Amino acid sequence: MSIMKRIRAVVGLALGLSALAGAVHAQECTTKIGAVLPTSVDWGRPIAETAQFAVDQVNAAGGAAGCAIEMVLRDTQVDPKVGVDAAKALVDLEGVKLLLGAVSSGVSMPILTSVTVPSGVVQMSCCSSSTAFTKLSEEGKTSGLWFRTFATTGVQSAIGAKVAKDKGYGSVAILYKNDDWGQDMARLIAADFAAVGVEVTASVALNDGQPSYRAEVTEALTSQPDALYLALYPAEGTAAVREWISLGGSQNMILANSLKSDEFRDNVGMQYLGAAVGTDTASPRSESADAFRAAYVERFGSEPNGPGLANSYDATMIALLAMEAAGKDASGADIAAAIAKVTDADGTPVSADTAGFQQAREVLAGGGTVMYQGGTGDVRFDANGDVSAPAVVWSFTDAGTEEVEYLSLNEVDAFIASLN
Repeated sequence: MSIMKRIRAVVGLALGLSALAGAVHAQECTTKIGAVLPTSVDWGRPIAETAQFAVDQVNAAGGAAGCAIEMVLRDTQVDPKVGVDAAKALVDLEGVKLLLGAVSSGVSMPILTSVTVPSGVVQMSCCSSSTAFTKLSEEGKTSGLWFRTFATTGVQSAIGAKVAKDKGYGSVAILYKNDDWGQDMARLIAADFAAVGVEVTASVALNDGQPSYRAEVTEALTSQPDALYLALYPAEGTAAVREWISLGGSQNMILANSLKSDEFRDNVGMQYLGAAVGTDTASPRSESADAFRAAYVERFGSEPNGPGLANSYDATMIALLAMEAAGKDASGADIAAAIAKVTDADGTPVSADTAGFQQAREVLAGGGTVMYQGGTGDVRFDANGDVSAPAVVWSFTDAGTEEVEYLSLNEVDAFIASLN
C-alpha cells in the first residue's frame, strides 16, 4: 500500500469512528414520539414514510434535546375507533408527549378530545382540515395542544367553487363522507357553489363500509346535474364513481384532495377520469419548497405527488424543533409552547434538513428563536393552530397527477373574500 493510500485509509477510519462515536452519543437516551397514520391505505404509507424521513434527518443531527428520536407508528385504518385505541396505547403505554396525526379529521377529532387533550399531549396533524378544530380551539377546548400544517377545508371548498364557475357548470351534486371532515366540506362547498351561482341539486352522505352506494348515487343523479363534487376517500369514492358512471352520470367531476390517489385512479379507470379535476392546498413557489422536493426525490426516487407529503414532513420537523427548544423531559404543554420559538417570523431562518436542525439548536441554545422554512414554506400558526396556504387544481395522468392551475396565497385569500 502506498503512503498516500495509507493516509487515506487512516483518515477514512478516523472519520468513520468519529461518526460512530456521534451516533453512540445520540443513542445514550431515546425519546419516543407517537404517530397515528393510515399506513394500510396506499396514500397513507408515503405520509408515514415522509414523517420518518424527517425523524432520520433529526437523528443525523444528534437527535432532539440530546436524545435520539424513535417514532412509534400505529395504523389508524382511517377508522376513528382504531385511531383512538392506537393513540391511547401510544400515550398510556409508550409515554409519548407528542403525537403526529391523524390524517382524517374524523379520526383526529376523537383522538384530540378523548386522548391528547385529557393527557396533556401535543398533537400535530399534517392533513386534518375540518373547520371544527378551529371552533374547538376558539372555545378553549384544545388547551393549546392542537396544531396542523394543512390549511382548513375553506381553501379547498373555495377553489372547488372556482373550478365549477370557470368550467361553466350550472348545477352540481355533492357526495360526501359522513364524518367530521366530509360534513364540513359539504356544508362549505354548498355555500361556495351558491356564492358563484352554481345550483346544488343534491348533497348526499355516504357511510363507511356499505356493500353498495347505489341508493345514494341514484338520489344524487335524479336531477341530472352538470357535474359531481366528491368529498370522499378512495374506497367509497371508487365504489360511488363506478355506480355514478354505470347509471349514466356525467364524467365532469371535481375531487377533493383525498382522492389524489393511484388506488382511486386505477380502480376507477383513466378512461372515466379525463374530465375530472381535483383541488388541493399547495406548497409555495419558494426555495425551501424546491429544496424539500429535491431531498424527497433523493430519498425516495420519485416526486412527492401524493397528498400531504410536504405537510407531513413539516409537521414532524416543527414538532421536533419544538422538542429541542423545550428541552429534555419536557411536557406536552412545554412542547406546544415552544412551537412559537421555532416558527417565529422574526427568528433566524433555518432550512428543513439536518444542517438546518443543527443551526436551530445553536440559535435556540443561545436564547434566540428561529423561523423554520420547509416544504410548505415559512410555516406560521395562528392562535388556533391553523395555517394558510396556496392552492392547486390538478388532474390525473397515467403516471400520477399534473398541475392544471396554481393559485398563490394572495390569490386564494382574494377569491375567498369575493365569496363573502
